[in-house]
Amino acid sequence: MKASRKVQNAWAFYDWANSTYNLVIGTAIFPLFFGAMTTQKDEFGKLISDEVIFFGISMHNTQVYSYSLAFGMALVCLVMPALAGVADFMGRKRWFLQFFCYLGSASCASLYFFDPGFLEWSMLSVVLACLGFWCSYAFANSFLPEIAEPDEQDRLSARGYALGYAGSVLLLLINLGLIMGLGKETEGLMTRLAFVSVGVWWAGFAQITFRRLPESPRQASFRWKVVGHGFRELRKVWKDLRETRRLKRYLLSFFVFSMGVQTIMQMAQFFGQKEVVRIDEYGHEITGLSTAQLIIAIIFVQLIAIPGAIAFSRSSRKWGNLPVLRLALFIWIGVCCFAYFVVRTPASFFIAAGLIGFVMGGTQSLARSSYSKFLPETTDHASYFSFYDVTEKVGLIIGLFAFGYIEGLAGSLRASVLALITFFVVGLLLLMLVPRKELPDIGEEYRV
Repeated sequence: MKASRKVQNAWAFYDWANSTYNLVIGTAIFPLFFGAMTTQKDEFGKLISDEVIFFGISMHNTQVYSYSLAFGMALVCLVMPALAGVADFMGRKRWFLQFFCYLGSASCASLYFFDPGFLEWSMLSVVLACLGFWCSYAFANSFLPEIAEPDEQDRLSARGYALGYAGSVLLLLINLGLIMGLGKETEGLMTRLAFVSVGVWWAGFAQITFRRLPESPRQASFRWKVVGHGFRELRKVWKDLRETRRLKRYLLSFFVFSMGVQTIMQMAQFFGQKEVVRIDEYGHEITGLSTAQLIIAIIFVQLIAIPGAIAFSRSSRKWGNLPVLRLALFIWIGVCCFAYFVVRTPASFFIAAGLIGFVMGGTQSLARSSYSKFLPETTDHASYFSFYDVTEKVGLIIGLFAFGYIEGLAGSLRASVLALITFFVVGLLLLMLVPRKELPDIGEEYRV
């Protein structure tokens, strides 16, 4: 054990703090709020228009949402590698973790002022919240190989994700109780206050992590030449990556399959809003699940993800990380095929949601711990994890743009699912090429 149990638990608790962004802002309340504010329906609930004007261009509201998230991811890819090198050189990873935590939490709270009449400014909060979440997430991940031995990392990673799913569901339920329990006249206000609650929860519970996570004993004050040192750290990491066959191949596979995983997590609720048809009590066909059905599906996904993360972690101890990850990608392919050919009713959507939740928890947990295990002996963990984070974000940018672009061409989100199937198939094929053990003269030989 590299660190005490208290330190490990404090690290895992950051998932409890920041995962509320993923659920309340990224998946549940804000996407539904955004969709309601930018969509016109008739009195029977049938879709009239989902077109909005964004920077003078008419496009689907889901295109605006996916393009804004993609832009936020692009910013992550631009700033994260350089900052990671600087953080490693200065020994200030915890400081950068705190900075981006506060940026993200403040941006979430600022969504209280969201106004579709000023859509460009309103989406800036979405972009900055995305930047804060993913940069802080990358710096938090970089502590994993420093505080846990390789044989502890699967279990600790799964513990973090389980805490994240549980904490985010708890805050979501609190907000839903306030939104639905106080009546229609306060629904809009309580929805906006839910965004503020995410910022307070995130920054507040993160203090537990900040108090216990160790800062590097190597401390250096900031000078502009430190940036040059940071880039030299990155060049060294890039050279090591090119010489490490297993890590290089794994990152390539991760790059492709994360296009599918992250895009589904960000956009699945819009599929339920646009591609599912339900029958109301008067026998009318209504496009999209009701708000209550969507919320229940989202909570269902989060709760199923907890046993999913635990089950995949335990399976990896028996069969190894790579075989279990391959199984996960095979399940993802099946889920996408099921969504494309079968999901048209609320019942079939809930079946797909259950499958997504179970495999989502296991995939995210194992992907993080597998990368940590593959790292060579190094002290530049922030720089290495910046490559992991940038790989994931570039993949998500491509996934989001493909999802939105195909919808724009075909006029249907169902066609966009075909792109996701392609990502998982190619990712699975590339994962087949990752060796279980590194070459003896290059890296450690862990059983993965």
